[in-house]
Amino acid sequence: MRTFDDLIDEGAAADVSGWSFEWLDGRATEQRPPWGYSRLLASRLSCVGSALDIDTGGGEVLAEVQQLPSRMVVTEGWPPNIERTRRLLSPRGVEVAPVEQGSPLQFPDASFELVSSRHPVRPDWPEIARVLVDGGTYLAQHVGPDSAFELIEWFLGPQPRQRRGRDPEREAAAARAVGLQIVDLRTARCRMEFFDIGAVVYILRKCIWWVPNFTVDRYREALERLDAHIRERGGFLAYSTRTLIEARRAPRRNSIYFRRDPRGGRRIENGRFRVPGARDSDGGVDGGRCRAGRRGHPSRAGGRCCGRPGVLRSGGGGRSCGRWSRWCRSVGLR
Repeated sequence: MRTFDDLIDEGAAADVSGWSFEWLDGRATEQRPPWGYSRLLASRLSCVGSALDIDTGGGEVLAEVQQLPSRMVVTEGWPPNIERTRRLLSPRGVEVAPVEQGSPLQFPDASFELVSSRHPVRPDWPEIARVLVDGGTYLAQHVGPDSAFELIEWFLGPQPRQRRGRDPEREAAAARAVGLQIVDLRTARCRMEFFDIGAVVYILRKCIWWVPNFTVDRYREALERLDAHIRERGGFLAYSTRTLIEARRAPRRNSIYFRRDPRGGRRIENGRFRVPGARDSDGGVDGGRCRAGRRGHPSRAGGRCCGRPGVLRSGGGGRSCGRWSRWCRSVGLR
C-alpha cells in the first residue's frame, strides 16, 4: 500500500492546467448529469453562424465538437488555460480572447447567436444579454447549490451561507431581469467518490475556489485525517450539483444601450437606459422612468430629435422619436 507522503507528493506535482480530469481516472469518480451537456452544445453550435463560449477552461469541451460556426470565440481568464486553449483551438480558427473575471466582454452589442458556458465562475447576466442577438440563445451548465460541500467542509468547517449560493431559481430570476426568457432549467445531484488522498490534493489544486489558498502544508493535519478515513472506508463520498439553463434573448425595445452609466461610470444593472419621455413610433411614451429601475431624468420637449444617429432607435414605423431631451445633453449624447 502506498504511503500518505507518496500520494500527497504525486497529487501536488500533477499538472492542473486546462479543464480535463483524466489524471483522476481510477482514483476518483463523478456521475454525469442526465442531459449530456456536450451533446447539447454540439447540436446548438451546428445551427448558428456565430458563438461565444465563456470561461472555456482549456478548450477541451469545444475541442470535441466536430462542427463549429464560422465565427467561434472563447474567453478565459487564467493565463495557463489561455495558452493551452490557443494551442488546442486556434488551428481550427477559434478566436481566444483573454478576459479578467468581472470585466466587461469586449464585443459589440448583439454580436453572437449563441453564448455558452460550462461551469462559469460567476455568470455576468447583463453582459450575456448585451452580446446576444435578439432571439439568440444562452446555453450553459452551471455549478449548482450545495456542491461538493462534504469535502469543502472537511477542511473549512460548516459553511451554511456558502451552501445556499448558486441557487438556480435566483440565477433564473437574474437572467429574466436583463431580458432573457428561460426555456429550460434543470438540476441534478451527482455522486462523487475519492479513492486516495492524492486525488483530493489534485482536485483542490484544480478547483481553487473550493478551499481558497489551499496548500498541503497549511492543511496537512486535515489531509492526514482524511487519508485515514479513505483507508478505513475505501473512499470519501461527496455530491456535486449541476444546473442546466437555457434562455432566449427577448427582442430589444427602442432603447439606448450603454455598458456603463455615462453620468458617473456606474454600471447599469440591466445594461440599458431609455430616453425618458421619448415617444415611440407607435405613439407610446416611456413615462420618464429609467428602465434599470432608476426614477427621474425628467424629459423636456424641444420640438426636435437630438439628431445624434442611432441614439433613438425607432420601431416598426421607421420614424424618429420626434422629441428632444435635455437629458441627452446632460449625459453627453448631444
